[in-house]
Amino acid sequence: MAKVCWPYFDPEYENFSNRINPPRVSMDNDSCPDCTLIKIDSVNKPGILLEVVQILTDLDFIITKAYISSDGGWFMDVFHVTDQQGKKITDSKIIDFIEKALGPKGRQSKEGMQSWEGKRVGVHSIGDHTAIELIGRDRPGLLSEISAVLASLQFNVIAAEVWTHNRRIACVLYVNDATNQAMDDDSKRLSIIEEQLNHILRGCEDDEKEKVARKTSFSMGFTHMDRRLHQMLFADRDYESAAGVTTTNVDCPSFRPNIKIERIEEKGYSVVSVRCKDRAKLMFDIVCTLTDMEYVVFHASISSEGPYASQEYFIRHVDGCTLDTEGEKERVIKCIEAAIQRRVSEGVSLELCAKDRVGLLSEVTRILRENGLTVCRAGVSTIGEKGLNVFYVRDAYGNPVDMKIIEALNKEIGQTVMVNVKKVPANTKAPEASRGWSRISFFFGNLLERFLT
Repeated sequence: MAKVCWPYFDPEYENFSNRINPPRVSMDNDSCPDCTLIKIDSVNKPGILLEVVQILTDLDFIITKAYISSDGGWFMDVFHVTDQQGKKITDSKIIDFIEKALGPKGRQSKEGMQSWEGKRVGVHSIGDHTAIELIGRDRPGLLSEISAVLASLQFNVIAAEVWTHNRRIACVLYVNDATNQAMDDDSKRLSIIEEQLNHILRGCEDDEKEKVARKTSFSMGFTHMDRRLHQMLFADRDYESAAGVTTTNVDCPSFRPNIKIERIEEKGYSVVSVRCKDRAKLMFDIVCTLTDMEYVVFHASISSEGPYASQEYFIRHVDGCTLDTEGEKERVIKCIEAAIQRRVSEGVSLELCAKDRVGLLSEVTRILRENGLTVCRAGVSTIGEKGLNVFYVRDAYGNPVDMKIIEALNKEIGQTVMVNVKKVPANTKAPEASRGWSRISFFFGNLLERFLT
C-alpha cells in the first residue's frame, strides 16, 4: 500500500498571531476623574467581547461607558469602570489580576488566570459536585419541592442559581452527598434523582408541549452559570411571549426596554439600539444573547445617563448577513428584551445566612412557601461552614410582599438563620450581595470567590 503523506501543521500555529501580537491591557486611572479606563488591544477572535465583559462583570465592576471596535481582524476596547461603591479601581492586586486574566497568559491558557487573595476565576473543574440543570413551567412552591426532593435523597445544595421568566423556571444546582462526594459514577442514584425531579416538573397531563418542555439533566460543562441560564431559557423559547402580558410587572417602565434595529447599507451592519433602566450585568446579558444567537459585534457604544442605559451594537450574523427581514428583527428584539427581563427583580430580597447542612435550602424554602411567598430569583452559595442564600420574593399572585409577612417570617426563622431584608430598587448597578458577608459564586464549571469588606 502506498504511503500517504500529509502536510505538517505545527500545533502552536493557532497561537502564532497571539505570540506575534500579544494582547495588551492597560489600566488608566489618570485620564478620567471619576472612573478607571481599561484598554484592551488584541487579535480578534470569536467570542472575545463576551469573554472580556464576563471577566469584568464577575469582578463586580460597574461599566459606565464602553467603546468597542473589532474590524480588520483587530479587537480594541475601552471600558470606563468603577467598583460597586462608584470609586476607581486602585487595588494593585486587582489591577495585576486583570492584566494577567485579559493578557497573553490568561488568553493562551485557562489555567493562566491565577488567583489573588480570596478570588479565583477560570477554574475549570466542579470538583466534588454534580451539576443539575432543570427547566420547566414555574409555579408557587416549585423551588421548595425541588429542594425537598434533594434533601430526602441526602444531597446538599452547595451552590445554585434560579431564574424565572414568563412562567418558566431555569435552575443550575451544584450538589454533593453527605460525604461531600459527587455522584457522577453512580448511575442508579442519578436515575432516581432524575426521575423524581422530572416528576416534580411534570406539566398538565393534557398539555403535550409541557411534557416535552420539562427537563432534568446532568452536566460537567464549562459554561459560565449565568450564560447557561440564558441558554436554557432561550432554548425553551421563553422570549416568545415577552411582548405579551406575562408577568404582573411587565407594564412597569423598568421592565419594558426600548429596542430598535436599523440597517446601515453602506457599511453592511445592522444596528441594535437598546435603551432601558440601567442595572448590574446589563451589558453581559445583551452581549451573551447576541453571541448565543450567532451574531458578531463589530462595534459598540455603551453609556449610562442617570438611571438609564443606552447601548448600541453594530452586528452581522456569523455568515456575514445583516437582519433583512422583519421576522428576524422581531426575533432579536424579543430575545434581547427577554435577556434583560430575566435578571430584573424589584420588590424585596431576603438574604439568609446559617450553618450549612443537608436540607437547609429545603427548610428555608418550605418556610417561604408556608408564608405565602414565591421565589422569583434565587442565588445559593456556600463558603466554609456557612450557607448563604439570597431570595427575591413576591406573594403568590406576583404582587409586592406585605412587610408584616416578612416580620413574621423573621421571627420564625431568626433564631437559627441570620436574616437581612432589602428593598430592591427599580434600577441598581450594585451587585446583589450583602456587605459584611463572604460570598461565593459558582459558575457552570468556573469558580469566582469574593470576600466583601
